[in-house]
Amino acid sequence: MKHVIIAGFHGALSTAITGVIDILSLAGVSWQLIMNESPTPKFKVWIASADGLSVKCINQIGIDAHMSFEQVMQSDHILENLIAIIVPTIGSPIEHTLAKNPQMKGFLKWGVDQKLMIAGNCTGNFFLAESGVLDGKQATTHWGYKEMFETRYPQVDLRADQLITVDGNIYCAGGGLAWLDLGIYIIEKELGYDAALQTAKAFVIDYRRESQLSYSLSRLAQNHHDALIADVQTYFEDDYNQPQDLDEVSTKFNISKRTLLRRFKAALNITPYTYLQRVRIEASQKLLTESQFSPEKIVHMVGYEDMSSFRRLFKQHTGLTLSDYRNRFAKRL
Repeated sequence: MKHVIIAGFHGALSTAITGVIDILSLAGVSWQLIMNESPTPKFKVWIASADGLSVKCINQIGIDAHMSFEQVMQSDHILENLIAIIVPTIGSPIEHTLAKNPQMKGFLKWGVDQKLMIAGNCTGNFFLAESGVLDGKQATTHWGYKEMFETRYPQVDLRADQLITVDGNIYCAGGGLAWLDLGIYIIEKELGYDAALQTAKAFVIDYRRESQLSYSLSRLAQNHHDALIADVQTYFEDDYNQPQDLDEVSTKFNISKRTLLRRFKAALNITPYTYLQRVRIEASQKLLTESQFSPEKIVHMVGYEDMSSFRRLFKQHTGLTLSDYRNRFAKRL
């Protein structure tokens, strides 16, 4: 039986611990029970903490640990069959949690030296980056912490649009409940496609999701101190469905086009046209989820005449087609 360690810590997201335990422990079990076959568990999942004591999760649920990090490293019985260390989501303030858990660095480095799979979910990937195991490697994290991650760990090749990244023995899952995808990915790697698909069916999970773009926000309201650019933003947000010519916009705000481009870039790190595109995409997302208008009509309502061009742009930013986005996120009355 393959052994997996979940590295627990105070302030973790409890479901990213218990959920991974469930999905791995029931691989080779749930589907077989549904099919009236004799179950054969494939994984033994252990919880380890720095001191071997229980951890209190962000929702105040306490979870007992089976052993300490040190005991894992000294146990021949565990190490003989150990394949992976998984770090769950950080639910409490990230910088505080990293500072309070210095032992995690050494434990993850030890895991790398042992050639184990090192896997992190969501903000738990901050621990991997903090320990240095992500240096020069591809990684992902929750889309909402992209800027924080990039600023703190510029040496990591962050792919925040990806739901799962794999670089050698390092596995990272994106935001929130991506531990489901991580668990299925581990099952496929260790047991094969059929076992992974059976587990996904038993748990009623969409198999092989690839992107978290459709869940992210473009953060258009980024803070800056340029009042004129803030006025231009408001103008775009109010009249996004009208044709916009930058020469005319510049004249309207009594600046040159060159100055508009320079100040917009300095304030928001994007061009005015890119900003307008994102406003239109967000407007279309809202209309897709809150109205019954056809996708074609919505495209025209947000200021586009070229349907195919907007379809490509929308999928580039969300990872979904217009229809798929509506099907996934539309309000259900």
